[in-house]
Amino acid sequence: METKVLLYGASGHGKVVLDILQALGIVVNCICDDHPKFPHIHGVPVVSTEEVDWKQNYVMLFSIGNNAIRAALAQRFAGPYITAVHPQAVISPRATLGEGTVVMAGVVINTDARVGVHSIINTGATLDHDCVVGDFVHISPGVALAGNVTIGSGTHVGIGACVIQGVTIGKGCTIGAGAVIIRDVPDGAVVVGNPGKIIKYTKAHE
Repeated sequence: METKVLLYGASGHGKVVLDILQALGIVVNCICDDHPKFPHIHGVPVVSTEEVDWKQNYVMLFSIGNNAIRAALAQRFAGPYITAVHPQAVISPRATLGEGTVVMAGVVINTDARVGVHSIINTGATLDHDCVVGDFVHISPGVALAGNVTIGSGTHVGIGACVIQGVTIGKGCTIGAGAVIIRDVPDGAVVVGNPGKIIKYTKAHE
């Protein structure tokens, strides 16, 4: 049976993921969405979950920016999953990317960095040597991670944030846009400012 490619999520983020796959010459057969708002995106049909013929031989990629939703979908669907790396990203051959991860244009991932499953490394972000990014993480556009930074699973690092070398950010954290992180951050913390300060904890970690 022919293998088909299915994206899950028809948002603006989904458009960017679709662009990446098309730039790689990968044909996307359909985009699935729980609440479709458009009949198609750039010529690719958008269908509801109920309309998908799950008997087809699909490989999947989640095209949703929200970390918790991607994690929930990974529990719901067994895959298999593909990984999408924009042709204008620079990835060290000694870096590793987990399945279902998306890497946008202009990203640089340096040697011995590791990125988990179903994570997003967004436009123009940089991960220096030996960084470890967990599962279901979103590294927003323009983020700079210095060497040996660790980002816990489920964390969202906001646009333009900077993290100095050797810092560990815990699981389920939210790092605000433009924050400068100069010390370790515990699980579930919400951090803003320069230097970054904890302003609260997410409900899941209270």
